[in-house]
Amino acid sequence: MRKRILVTGGAGFVGSHLCERLLIEGNEVYCLDNFFTGSKDNVVHLMANPYFELIRHDVINPYHIEVDEIYNLACPASPIHYQYNPIKTIKTSVMGAINMLGLAKRVNAKILQASTSEVYGNPLVHPQPESYWGNVNPMGERSCYDEGKRAAETLFRDYHAQNNVKTKIIRIFNTYGPKMHPNDGRVVSNFIMQAIQNQDITVYGKGKQTRSFQFVDDLVEGMIRMMSTAESFRGPVNIGNPVEFTILELAEKIIELTNSKSKIVFEELPSDDPLMRKPDITLAKKELDWEPKIQLEEGLKKTIEYFKQFTEPKNNDYEEKSISYRRSTDHENAA
Repeated sequence: MRKRILVTGGAGFVGSHLCERLLIEGNEVYCLDNFFTGSKDNVVHLMANPYFELIRHDVINPYHIEVDEIYNLACPASPIHYQYNPIKTIKTSVMGAINMLGLAKRVNAKILQASTSEVYGNPLVHPQPESYWGNVNPMGERSCYDEGKRAAETLFRDYHAQNNVKTKIIRIFNTYGPKMHPNDGRVVSNFIMQAIQNQDITVYGKGKQTRSFQFVDDLVEGMIRMMSTAESFRGPVNIGNPVEFTILELAEKIIELTNSKSKIVFEELPSDDPLMRKPDITLAKKELDWEPKIQLEEGLKKTIEYFKQFTEPKNNDYEEKSISYRRSTDHENAA
C-alpha cells in the first residue's frame, strides 16, 4: 500500500534526493517548498510521475493535507542563506516545527525533524554523542540557525510528551553531493567551484579545523531507516560520516581530483566557526543498522561532475531569489 508522504523543503538539495528515493520505493510524495533555497530544477524530472505533487508554500504558515508521514526539512542550511534574514530563519525552524507537528497531531502522522550537528555549537566534546548538550552562542551570527534547530528539537520532544505525536529526530552532519547550490557558501561547493575555474581556493584560519563529510545518498538512507524504526525510538540520532578531515586536506583533495591549477590562500576564520565536528554514530549503528557507505573520494568525483555545468558561475539566479525573498519577507523584519 502506498504511503502518502509530505516532504517540506522538498525542492532543496537534500529534500529533492529524498523525494526521488521515496518515489522509487512506491510512495505518493507531496513536495512542499517556498523556493528560496530550493529550486524547481531539482525536482522537474519527477513532475511526470503521477504520484508526485509540487506545492509552493512557506511552512511558517499552517498547511492542511492528509498524509501518513512528514519529513520536516524546511530551513536554509548554509550560512550565506540563513544569515540573509535571520528572523525569517528562526521563524522557519520554530513556526515550521509547530505547524508541521500540529498537522501530524491532527492526521496522526509520523513526523521526522531534520535537525543538525549545529546544535552542538563549537563542541567541547569530541566526537559528539547525542547525549552532549552542546556549546552554542545564543548571541552570534549563526544563532538564528543553531538556536532555531535546538528549539525545534524541544518542540518535537514536548509534542510527543504532551500529545503523543509520533516524532523522530535526526542530527545531520556535513553533507554534500549533486544538487548543492553552487553559490551556497558551504565548503565543498566553494572549493569545487573555485577549483574547476582554477581560482584561488579560500581556506579560513590555518585550515586545521576538522569536518566529517557524508554523501547525500547515505543521509537519505539514514533518514528513511529512522522513519521506519519502532515508535519507542524517537532519537535524536546522529547521521554523519565519522571519518574526519581537515579543511586543508579537503582543499588539497579537490585540487587533485579536478586537476586544478588553483592555489590555496588563507583568510581570517569567521566568528563562531566550529573548530571540530565529528559524529559519534554508535547509536545509529545500533538502532538503525546504518553507517555511511560512500567514502569521500568517490562522493567528490560524483559531485565534481555535477558542478562542471556551472563552470561559468551564474549569480543572477541567486540574486533574483534573494530580491524576491526580501520583498516577500521585509515585513517579517519588523516583527
